Amino acid sequence: MLALPSGVSPAVNACPACPARLAAMARLARPHARTTLDDALPSAHLRRMDASLPSIPFDNSYARLPDGFFARVRPTPVAEPRLLLLNEPLARDLGLDVGQLRAPGGVSTLAGNALPDGADPLAMAYAGHQFGNWVPQLGDGRAILLGEILDDAGTRRDLQLKGAGRTPFSRGGDGRAWLGPVLREYVVSEAMAALGVPTTRALAAVATGETVLRETALPGAVLTRVARSHVRVGTFQFFIARGDIDAVRALVEHVARRHYPETLEADNPPLALLEAVIAAQAELVSHWQSIGFVHGVMNTDNCSISGDTIDYGPCAFLDDYDPETVFSSIDRAGRYAYRNQPQLAQWNLANLAQCLLPLIDEDGERAIALAQAAVDAFDSCHEVAWQRRFAAKLGLADTRPDDAELVRDLLDTMASGHADFTLAFRRLSDDATTARTLYDEPAAFDAWHTRWLDRVADDPRPASERAAAMQRINPAVIPRNHRVEAMIVAAVAGDLEPLDTLVSTLADPFSGDADASELTTPPEPGERVTATFCGT
Repeated sequence: MLALPSGVSPAVNACPACPARLAAMARLARPHARTTLDDALPSAHLRRMDASLPSIPFDNSYARLPDGFFARVRPTPVAEPRLLLLNEPLARDLGLDVGQLRAPGGVSTLAGNALPDGADPLAMAYAGHQFGNWVPQLGDGRAILLGEILDDAGTRRDLQLKGAGRTPFSRGGDGRAWLGPVLREYVVSEAMAALGVPTTRALAAVATGETVLRETALPGAVLTRVARSHVRVGTFQFFIARGDIDAVRALVEHVARRHYPETLEADNPPLALLEAVIAAQAELVSHWQSIGFVHGVMNTDNCSISGDTIDYGPCAFLDDYDPETVFSSIDRAGRYAYRNQPQLAQWNLANLAQCLLPLIDEDGERAIALAQAAVDAFDSCHEVAWQRRFAAKLGLADTRPDDAELVRDLLDTMASGHADFTLAFRRLSDDATTARTLYDEPAAFDAWHTRWLDRVADDPRPASERAAAMQRINPAVIPRNHRVEAMIVAAVAGDLEPLDTLVSTLADPFSGDADASELTTPPEPGERVTATFCGT
């Protein structure tokens, strides 16, 4: 049996809502139930708008796989859809007509009330380890893949509706999403894209005119998600758990052609695919670490084969730096703490390797040895990527053996001094006075800063050029948790201005204008958000 990285304890797989938070939102929602629906489309009109639906050039490769890979299912129509957000730059990158998407037929499509020509809606099957606990069948319980298109760069993209109704994988759930998680995913995924992180994207958010029952009644919404694909480690696990080697083989070929075509020419394509996915995940997690991002639910069913960030549930960004930080309300054992993310990514990849063993080599022992070597290489891949990213954050033009220690000593100083992660790096490009004020005990930072000045003394670049380079990689603004939560409360009450402000500011996180935004401000003690929720 392939050895799995150990030392991360599982936690109970449960998702309790926060009664106080939901009750507060319910009080806001009831008196304003119609506020976000004044421009809703009459349902009678929805039934006769087929001729006005947007033209989307679908080419659905996943739908051409065997039936066992998915269940064909249509979205469940909603009562009164209203467009809340449309990502016009992304729509244009996808070759879609913005005017058509904003028209009644486009809003109907984005809500799941109508299907354009060429759509082939389906819910994908997958399994997974959730907080270390094996679940043999999960699948898209509230998401429906409309189909695939090629964007302007020739990259194949999925168009998926999240919150589009029940599927055969809903496991008793309603298949819906409420407004808060939809807006959170829209804001955070688009912020991640602006930060340069590989990620799913948000094309649109639509209010449904219906309520969703969690702990209380909440306004419903549908998110249109765009992804290079939705294939996960859990997709491979679904088939290997059933002993369906032919399906695993078909999935390997599908993923290789879509994401890693160079692996098809390798001497051992399945092994080459594993190595490519490992390298992509090492880069991804190092990028998360470098911006203080905590995913929150790094289950195998949330680990994308493409190397993109996927499934923004109880995710959040660090304020004060603490490597033990956990945000997810269901992660009681700290399995997915900031510090543990590289280790958990490797654990997920070891599970992928187990799925590929029969294809890597007919000799079981040799297959295990080859796969184990690939999984073990994650450590060095991640360390190299981590050092490169953090060296750049410190303005180092090259990397040297002692630089990792310099980075880790700064992080230790930030932890002991309760310094804000984002601002500590952003202000390092300014004079020391602005940076040291972030620390409870500035003397420790002063000592480290002297070492840093010695390190950059032989940098051939002028100080101004180095500072500019640092500002291009250290964001001034991130989607801070307290701002996101305040935006959700306001949106439930019918006020979309905080949402618009977040989206527009986060679209350019490295600019000087972002430095002047109030969104850069860390939370006051009473504003801190220490627990986030998945919304299911």
